[in-house]
Amino acid sequence: MPWTVSNLMDERIKFVGRLLEGEKMAPLCREFGISRKTGYKLFNRYKDAGLDGLKDKSRTPYKHGMRIPFQVERSILRLKKEYPQWGAPKIREKLQRQYPQLKPPAISTVHAVLFRHGMVKSKRKRRYKASGTPLTDPKVANTLWCADFKGEFLLGNKKYCYPLTITDYSSRYLLACDALDSTRTVDSFTVFERTFKDYGLPNAIRTDNGLPFSSPNALFGLSRLSVWWLRLGINIERIKPGNPQQNGRHERMHLTLKKEATKPAQLNFLQQQERFDKFIEHYNNDRPHQALSMRYPGEVYTPSVREFFQPEELDYPMHDKTLLVTQCGRICIRRRKVNLSKVFAGQTVGISEVDDKIWSVNFMEYELGFFDEEVGRIEPANNPFLPNVLPMHPV
Repeated sequence: MPWTVSNLMDERIKFVGRLLEGEKMAPLCREFGISRKTGYKLFNRYKDAGLDGLKDKSRTPYKHGMRIPFQVERSILRLKKEYPQWGAPKIREKLQRQYPQLKPPAISTVHAVLFRHGMVKSKRKRRYKASGTPLTDPKVANTLWCADFKGEFLLGNKKYCYPLTITDYSSRYLLACDALDSTRTVDSFTVFERTFKDYGLPNAIRTDNGLPFSSPNALFGLSRLSVWWLRLGINIERIKPGNPQQNGRHERMHLTLKKEATKPAQLNFLQQQERFDKFIEHYNNDRPHQALSMRYPGEVYTPSVREFFQPEELDYPMHDKTLLVTQCGRICIRRRKVNLSKVFAGQTVGISEVDDKIWSVNFMEYELGFFDEEVGRIEPANNPFLPNVLPMHPV
């Protein structure tokens, strides 16, 4: 329902009030017809200033830029045409020599003039774009697990439930189905750690490209969860965006789960989890599966021989330095802080000087990228996680 001017304040108050009552941001934003960015902005304004923060703010600019004289702007464009390879710093210096009596504009102002007239190209930062990885079709249990969040649904107490499910690819065995109140990474860690302890470690895990399995803003789409999997020696498989059929066996299980364990939804999380537990038992040990020649998944599946373990701290004896990634995702070298990614927080990386003041950054055996001491920004290397990221382990 789009907001109108006449009831805008009332709608904002209703929106914030329902958030304070515990409703989730995403579905509430969909109901009110606004983006999550706008929703968080309103909620933060309320937390900072109460109801006054929900009132419309003045749109009058707090700062007015001084437009440079027409003659100076024309001189900038003339110099650019005369010296097309020059950038803003050189043009500013030339301008200052030609008109010493005038205060020269800032380099950023010169660049803005050139940009406004289409005489420079903006340098866009390269961003990781999810494309999926090569997928396998194993026939042995624990060679590949599949994981996903089934679509959220509303419980009887008006709380949203986000079921996290894990299955074994070859045997269709349902390893976990947990009723969570969000897709937070910390909750996913808990579910996977318990599952690893109960059933051992798989060779690989297949997921989609969404959180918490992948992070679009991190190097190569890695997330804290997938970095942890790498530390445990687990391959990463990701389906191609918009192709859920590449995880079709898991999606088919979700359809059965939806029909048999979510309709009608239970009153609260405890009751819903109890229903999920009964579904797991029935699905694994009491429901013949046509693809298994009418056997039960529980008759086919056996736990992995690879036991769960706590990874030791990484060491890089063949590198120049071993550095700890800070909680804010940085590495520090020679009093300079270099942004890496928060998904590596608490991990150690190895760096080596490959040229004069040019450093290579490695995590485990994978080259992440390069940075120079002057710029201090890491440029990604070729994506090392496109093929299966680790060799297969015996099961």
